[in-house]
Amino acid sequence: MTRRRKRALLVAATAAVLLAGAAVTVTALGAGGGKDAGGARTALPPGTAKVTRQTLVDTQTESGELSHGDTVTLNNRLNGTITALPLAGSTVTRGKTAYKVDDLPVVLLYGTLPSYRALSVGTEGSDVKEFEENLRALGYTGFTVDDEYSDSTAAAVKSWQKSLGLPQTGTVDLGRVVYAAGPVRVDTLKTEVGDAAQPSGALFTYTGTTPVVTVEVSTAQQRLAVKDAAVTVKRPDGRTCPARITGTETVVGTSGSGSGSGGSGGGGQGGDSSSTSTKIRITVTPDDPKALDGLDAASIDVDFTASQRENVLTVPVTALLALAEGGYGVQVVEGGTTRMIAVRTGLFGGGRVEVSGADLAEGMTVGTPS
Repeated sequence: MTRRRKRALLVAATAAVLLAGAAVTVTALGAGGGKDAGGARTALPPGTAKVTRQTLVDTQTESGELSHGDTVTLNNRLNGTITALPLAGSTVTRGKTAYKVDDLPVVLLYGTLPSYRALSVGTEGSDVKEFEENLRALGYTGFTVDDEYSDSTAAAVKSWQKSLGLPQTGTVDLGRVVYAAGPVRVDTLKTEVGDAAQPSGALFTYTGTTPVVTVEVSTAQQRLAVKDAAVTVKRPDGRTCPARITGTETVVGTSGSGSGSGGSGGGGQGGDSSSTSTKIRITVTPDDPKALDGLDAASIDVDFTASQRENVLTVPVTALLALAEGGYGVQVVEGGTTRMIAVRTGLFGGGRVEVSGADLAEGMTVGTPS
């Protein structure tokens, strides 16, 4: 009496579902067919496919929000009257006027160290070097870019001040320059022309100029948050563009609810509860900054590489057969006969599955439902 095996079609099999232990629907097709003198099955399957060796990639799609990155508030450091402000939506670059107080410009420079003191001959420190790097980038020469504010630095500053219509003092007053990491996109104005320029008063908020997509995932999906990993961004019109993960951070949110009750002439009681949830915030930046032009605010899908296996044997998911004794196998087609090989499954992706087994080899033909 020969041992019977059941052939099965795996419906909607994916790596996430199968490896998580979710239920998979299996339809019995029956073994069928007789055997030749050599003991091989003689009934051929409806379809066939090749065992291939390849890099198998499992992608996971998550929805994110399009923006220009985090919003930063620009505060004033001077006394006087606000006489000019940029337009909302406009871009300010290095060396350009961010705003004016008493009709004199406050200039945007690039850097990460905020301006915190006046700079004059004899001043030393990393803020001097940051300022001199900007002065050189704007085309001024005749000084050494280092952490010392020298007489030659002061001479270059006088030329810079002359070009801006500022008093040519050779000293950079506190509040005359502001620093940002790069070009800024003006978001929302917080004051108006004609208002008093209050020290530490908010002038406007700004963001970066490059559109980015922000995706929040659960901590269980932290494997997706790999800095510098390549991803694919999908525009609402269906077009795709390559991108990279440029930032990841853990964010904690709090949600709460409260309830209370009371009656006429009686007491009342109330209560509230709150819980915290931890998320991983992923910032995705397109390789081409113009790839998301024309999209002010939209929900954007991002394809992440959840897993990847290189140089593995694969077959279509539909080639897997559920064996009566447990596990899976594939039906190998050799000429006009077939034989069953037990296999171990690995990564699922793109309709194929990683398989391994002692008798399995690249180029073999396996049966499929059609």
